[in-house]
Amino acid sequence: MSQFQLEEINPAEYRRKTRKSSFIIILIFAVLGMGCSSLLVAWLGTPGGNNFYWNLLGVLLAVFLTYLWVKYSLRHQPFMREAVYGWHLKRNLMRITNIMHRLRPLAENSDPCALQVLRFYHLAVEQMHWLDGNEANPLEIKAEKKATEERMQAMNLDLNQKFFDTQWLKELSDKKIPE
Repeated sequence: MSQFQLEEINPAEYRRKTRKSSFIIILIFAVLGMGCSSLLVAWLGTPGGNNFYWNLLGVLLAVFLTYLWVKYSLRHQPFMREAVYGWHLKRNLMRITNIMHRLRPLAENSDPCALQVLRFYHLAVEQMHWLDGNEANPLEIKAEKKATEERMQAMNLDLNQKFFDTQWLKELSDKKIPE
């Protein structure tokens, strides 16, 4: 996914639905783990012997099957919407964090693309904290957010940066960092 849009989501509903989807995935994994391990021991194990490796293989097989089930089926189900959104939100924040050493100097020199990405980052971090029920917001981020807003206002850039395109990161990685 190369584009991401921040959505308005009720935090209580988000937490309730992500707990539900996590419980369903854990339940699927537990059933598959016990089932695969039992089948491998029954088919290939030694009665009364050490079947540790067959049990371990059953658990690993269950991890793989659970992954495939989530990736190709469950993530498209309505009950997984909030969990998938949260995963994409955190994934995009991680992408931005990985280039923060390039992003901050470019933003300080009023690069419009860098300012947009940094503004999205601030709004996304706030949303992530809000959805997770974490009220703390470090002072460093608040100060950086204010400075970014001031630069964007001076350049007449829209402060409502709820859209993010990963192509922007490629553009920023090609730019020379000012000294």
